[in-house]
Amino acid sequence: MRVFLTHSPEMLESFYGSNALAALRGHALVRLNNTGQVLDDPAALIDAARDAQILVADRRTPVPEAVFMALPDLLAVCRVAVDISTIDVAAASRHGVLVTQATPGFVTAVVELALGMLVDLSRGISGSVAAYRAGLEPSMRRGRQLQGATLGIIGYGVIGQRLAELAVALGMHVLVSDPHREVTSPGPRRVLLEALLAGSDYVVCLATSVPETFRLMNAAAFAAMRQGAYFINLSRGELVDETALEQALARGHLAGAAMDVGSAPDQKPMRRLAARRDVVATPHIGGLTTEAIEHQAFDTVRQVASLVAGRLPQGSVNAQAAYRWAARGS
Repeated sequence: MRVFLTHSPEMLESFYGSNALAALRGHALVRLNNTGQVLDDPAALIDAARDAQILVADRRTPVPEAVFMALPDLLAVCRVAVDISTIDVAAASRHGVLVTQATPGFVTAVVELALGMLVDLSRGISGSVAAYRAGLEPSMRRGRQLQGATLGIIGYGVIGQRLAELAVALGMHVLVSDPHREVTSPGPRRVLLEALLAGSDYVVCLATSVPETFRLMNAAAFAAMRQGAYFINLSRGELVDETALEQALARGHLAGAAMDVGSAPDQKPMRRLAARRDVVATPHIGGLTTEAIEHQAFDTVRQVASLVAGRLPQGSVNAQAAYRWAARGS
């Protein structure tokens, strides 16, 4: 079976890796993206992926309906992530193309980054490092302890649950707001969003990006937070009104913010906001650890292996509509 990896050379190294690539080649004929470019233009993707039966898609390569129409041999698109928002799944279903997603192997990586951001905001680590590197003497600011403080977690999925568990172990009080999930573990307390914002020293946004959560954190939400609280976004940029966040920081209502995502390309933080002294920002690296990357890459290896063997793979999201694959199997 013919597989095309959409990753540019840089992304192939960072977001797939040699181990998974070698394993994938043990199951199929693999062709790489040798254009040297991100295939964010559908026409370029179509040209590069001709004759492919399976696409293994990176996070910066959209797969719209035009791709399914132009590639009649295409049977499946395997996304190397849980997030499949870059793939037009409805269009894939109309054209009989199977779509798969990876399992969340990034939980530990994202939670560890969240803990690092909590400590950095509380103790001013980044600011001191930057001052010393610039040949300056850092100011000695009084920090905060996490123990005894209240952490508000918006979104209680697998990342939120693990973060809550570790925060409780650190001696923090934990509030959780999620209309779709109950809290059964000892320690965290489920409250309405309004109560979470008003009662938390630190607010971490981990909500899922759906139409209902677009700009969930807006001017009113930031105004409802405690004076001197901190805000952290580790979900998606579209959940936050960044102008409103910048204004809340500028007027001193919030003491600081941290983010791994934003409205810049590839879900990176907005540079003007990231450059503020009261902001700790990273360039969308939450899941960028060797362990997390290999977990999701090897999910696609297993999915391709299943397809080659004539089985529907785990992680299929539209199996009933995948008539191209079913026709080949029959």
